[in-house]
Amino acid sequence: MTRYLISFPSAAMDVSEEEISDVARDAHAVIHEARAAGVYIFGGGVNEDVAPVMVAGDGTVTEGTYPQSRELNGGFTIIDVPSREAALEWAAKIAVACRCTQELREFQYDPLA
Repeated sequence: MTRYLISFPSAAMDVSEEEISDVARDAHAVIHEARAAGVYIFGGGVNEDVAPVMVAGDGTVTEGTYPQSRELNGGFTIIDVPSREAALEWAAKIAVACRCTQELREFQYDPLA
């Protein structure tokens, strides 16, 4: 099995206030389906009210992110599936539920972890 990150930035989910409860219902239905299928690992939305910080090896904490990285916000889901095709199917289900295109990334396997 391979783990995948399915995500989207906040700006991609352009829905009205009237639609948001339907989006939440549909997104939760996909998550429940993924749990029932045994592929759901973890997911949620990034709390945009809490500023990101950088933590150095010596424990020094500074506000912000890596300068070269783009802003991380929105929602994400981590799944564990047998194939890329299966990951694409789950990403499509989430895209329908959230009413926005999803980004799919594969985690590297580390046999020593």
